[in-house]
Amino acid sequence: MTSFPIVAHATPDDIIAWVHRRPVTVRQFLADAARLAAVLPAGGHVFNACTDRYRFTVGLCAALLAGKPTLLPPSHTPETVRQLLAFAPDAFCLHDQPDAAFAMPALHYHDGLAAIAADGPVEIPRIPAAQVMAYVFTSGSTGTPVPHRKTWGAMAGSARAAAQRLGLLDGRAWTLAGTVPPQHMFGLEATVMLVLQGRAALVAAPAFYPADVSAALAAVPAPRALVSSPVHLRTLVQSGVAMPAADLVLCATAPLGRQLAAETEALFGAPLREIYGSTETGQLATRRTAQEDVWTLVPGVRLQARPSATGDDTETWAEGGHIEQPVPLGDAIAPLDAQRFLLHGRKADLLNIAGKRTSLGYLNHQLTAIDGVRDGAFFMPDDAHEGDAHGHVVRLVAVVVAPGVAPARLQQALRERIDPAFMPRPLYFADRLPRNAAGKLPREALAALLATLSSTQDRAAAPPPGFVIDPGHPAMAGHFPGHPIVPGVVLLDHAVLALGTALGRPLAVAQASLLKFLSPVRPGERVEVLHQSEAAADGAETIRFTLRSAGRDVASGTLQVRANAPQAGALPC
Repeated sequence: MTSFPIVAHATPDDIIAWVHRRPVTVRQFLADAARLAAVLPAGGHVFNACTDRYRFTVGLCAALLAGKPTLLPPSHTPETVRQLLAFAPDAFCLHDQPDAAFAMPALHYHDGLAAIAADGPVEIPRIPAAQVMAYVFTSGSTGTPVPHRKTWGAMAGSARAAAQRLGLLDGRAWTLAGTVPPQHMFGLEATVMLVLQGRAALVAAPAFYPADVSAALAAVPAPRALVSSPVHLRTLVQSGVAMPAADLVLCATAPLGRQLAAETEALFGAPLREIYGSTETGQLATRRTAQEDVWTLVPGVRLQARPSATGDDTETWAEGGHIEQPVPLGDAIAPLDAQRFLLHGRKADLLNIAGKRTSLGYLNHQLTAIDGVRDGAFFMPDDAHEGDAHGHVVRLVAVVVAPGVAPARLQQALRERIDPAFMPRPLYFADRLPRNAAGKLPREALAALLATLSSTQDRAAAPPPGFVIDPGHPAMAGHFPGHPIVPGVVLLDHAVLALGTALGRPLAVAQASLLKFLSPVRPGERVEVLHQSEAAADGAETIRFTLRSAGRDVASGTLQVRANAPQAGALPC
């Protein structure tokens, strides 16, 4: 029976992780995995929701040792969890957050589960190649996530081929830091499997904010690599935060423009390798985007042209190497030779945003499933990828027919059903959608409707108003020293000022209500102010606002604004 070792490191004293800036050896890692495997609940499937990358990886390997497949859904919304249980009723959740609340049995992975590693020889467990390691889910067009079965042999083979292509098997001890979560395919492959099978080490703490990325790289020895996505790289480039030199940057999840690739290489002083692949196939090819358009296949993988099902076109299939069965690719590919090709974009409606994958069909299903919604559709502009040729970020748009449904309630209902990365901005309301006699919604007709709504509602293409809180702001003094967080009152005051500037008048706020501070904001981060306003008959106004930073909602609320505001606006804190 073919098998692969659970780790490929040369000795048990090699470093496999950096946790709180301290090295963790293979010896300790294997002890932690064995200890956790022994206390896993009886359920047959593990929903691994650990946010700490080390604990996620220990949990993944513990599940392998226990013979339990890991479930990796596209999001962690209540609706997704319900669908996950429909697929695997015996599933339980492994998490590392004390306040985590999932509607299924759970095990909290806390510090008390750490093992004491013994000295002496260590036997590296070998996992059968045919053993199912995970089911990675993509968003199905019918609203039900589609599982993709991943065996240990396929995942280990893919990681070894990628490590060879990327030069990680050069005898040096590489360390990989990532901005992408390990629960998603690229994060799983590039920050977990590359570590296990590429003899590298991972950085445990999530690195999302620019300051966190800088600190994570600075805390580990060279050679070091950053694993990221186009939207994260754009944030890093625009942040103004100095970055330590890296030896490699890996990027995937959406098309990356050459300009952004070049800016990233300049920021880190390192080559950037873009990775092409999919959940179905794993990693297929790489290129140095700042210098070339051509993709080169990873070792062992081949492309084959076959007639399409309709017979009026050809499809490209991937096979060989780590791919267990030939897989059709939903992209327009122009082969140059047996190993190189040009990629001309997707054929279907698949979306990749911030390392997360879904489809327009799934989003439309979730939108129209909301109570009170008669019809609705998401729309992806032609340049809606995370990183287009100029590195711009364009968000999804949606239009809905929902008479009598308040915008805030609809947004909240949608937020409970889909991942925040796919929330539409803006969300328009219409009397009807321009469907044809067959009930279909032509893309051109939907685009025309959205153009009309945009013009009517004065939705400009310019970036939303925003602000940046300087690290030297007086409110920062003594506020979480060493890990400064902008106080909520400062965010609110600057949001009011930014809204007044955008509306061309100072705002006299009579009341602020429904305030929610959803995620911490650090000094130096740009905060965007998104808003919707409703005028009253007496000239007063209700403004619903959402504050966003680095692709996430950080705060929201409602302002009641008096009419005839005085000319002297309030000064920010």
